Amino acid sequence: MSSSGPSKAVAAGSGLVLLVLASGQFLMTLDSSVMNVSMADVAEDLDTPITGIQTAITLYTLVMATLMITGGKVGTIIGRRRAFGIGLVIYGVGSLTTALAPNLTVLLLGWSLLEGIGAALIMPAIVALVAGNFPAERRSSAYGLVAAAGAMAVAAGPLIGGAVTTFASWRYVFAGEAVLVVVILFTLRRIDDVAPAKVRIDLIGSALSVLSLGMIVYGVLRSSEWGWVQPKPGGTELAGLSPVVWLLLGGTLLLYVFVRRQNHLAATGGEPLVDPALFRNRQLTGGLTMFLGQFTVQAGVFFTVPLFLTVVLELDALQTGLRLVPLSVALLLAAAGIPKIWPRANPRRVVRAGMTAMIVGILFLVAGMDPGANASVVAVPMVLMGLGLGALASQLGAVTVSAVPDSQSAEVGGLQNTASNLGASLGTALVGSVLIATLSTSVVAGINAHPDVEPAVKQQASTELAAGVPFLSDTQLQELLRDNVVPEQRAAEILEVNEAARLDALRVAFFVTALLAIAALFGTGRIPRRPQGGSDPAN
Repeated sequence: MSSSGPSKAVAAGSGLVLLVLASGQFLMTLDSSVMNVSMADVAEDLDTPITGIQTAITLYTLVMATLMITGGKVGTIIGRRRAFGIGLVIYGVGSLTTALAPNLTVLLLGWSLLEGIGAALIMPAIVALVAGNFPAERRSSAYGLVAAAGAMAVAAGPLIGGAVTTFASWRYVFAGEAVLVVVILFTLRRIDDVAPAKVRIDLIGSALSVLSLGMIVYGVLRSSEWGWVQPKPGGTELAGLSPVVWLLLGGTLLLYVFVRRQNHLAATGGEPLVDPALFRNRQLTGGLTMFLGQFTVQAGVFFTVPLFLTVVLELDALQTGLRLVPLSVALLLAAAGIPKIWPRANPRRVVRAGMTAMIVGILFLVAGMDPGANASVVAVPMVLMGLGLGALASQLGAVTVSAVPDSQSAEVGGLQNTASNLGASLGTALVGSVLIATLSTSVVAGINAHPDVEPAVKQQASTELAAGVPFLSDTQLQELLRDNVVPEQRAAEILEVNEAARLDALRVAFFVTALLAIAALFGTGRIPRRPQGGSDPAN
């Protein structure tokens, strides 16, 4: 990245510049966590099942993940500040559309598509604008503060969403985002731009990356409805197999073609969408792997814990947000405290300790999913999750940015954001899929095992419920049974089966999340032992 360096005027007003860029990072990250505590309210308001809101959350992060690298290239061509501004306008329109959404389709258009496109332009630009507005000696600190703004959004999101949803409506969250967009736009001129460069976008490579990643994540997302290999009874099939198989195969094949194309362009003097040489950088690939693992696990926990609190325990959005405050406090303390108290800490050791804390916290959740469990079972796990996430946030940004020269910081920013959002998409899709699939299986097994249910009803349940069942609270299910005039004794039996099935589903979902966190530990070997500026002979 070529730049003449920060101007004196900008250097003098660097506090405002940093505030603007950090606000942009806060806004982009907020949408990934703010609505998790309000999923039940949004689903009820739009008359859609929880899986519909799961789809919206997943597609938002998926659109960002698939377009992030392309968005970075667009910013290189038109200028980073202009890309930042255009992205803000698109994002603001998406937020306003979401606030006014009458149904799931419009919600998907505003939240998942428009906001995702806007974020794909904004987030790579933030990385380059930090480099263009701060001298080298202040750049690391600036990157850290921008990353801290993202951590604050993760931490504050549940409480903001819970409070606004409880006292007003979830729609005001998105309306407030649109207002914040306007405020940032008015201060955008204070930011020194990074000069555009004459580069070409590999349109074919961009299409291949979008299609390949999109097919893989969408296949995982729909697996609970379609089945992984064998199609669900009465469900969609293609050549006798579930469409999920074909989506995963096709996506993986296209991803291979994308990689081959990037290598070919690099070898023949072309302009690849991603420089393949970056993936031979041990420190960079280690950081990217950990970003992928962290956000996969984080998304899985942020999807399931609010469901336990809002659906199983029937807490309102504010009460749910308050139960997540220990995570928020611990995250902020770890993210800010570790660099301050141990500025020369071993990054690899800190990352491993953070992942271990997250694993222990998730295992506490597995053990706590028993009949009679109350909200207190999430207190210690949330503290451990917060400490783990904060530890990773304190190290990973510096690991990836310091792995390459400043001229490639924007490209690394795009890869970092791609890994993060791809992890968030896969985490929500995979854990949500496991949760719904286990719930369906547990309900069918419970009904078939119940001695008072007639054989005809058991057969009907095995056929109809195998396609998936909604994640319902006791109150919602009781209303549904009353509407269908189900006899009182039969209704009590169904409620009992549903209660046990929900806990089974949550237990399995948390167990899968713990496995993902353990798998992420294998990527820590590429994290350097010494912080930025030190030599690491092990690498």
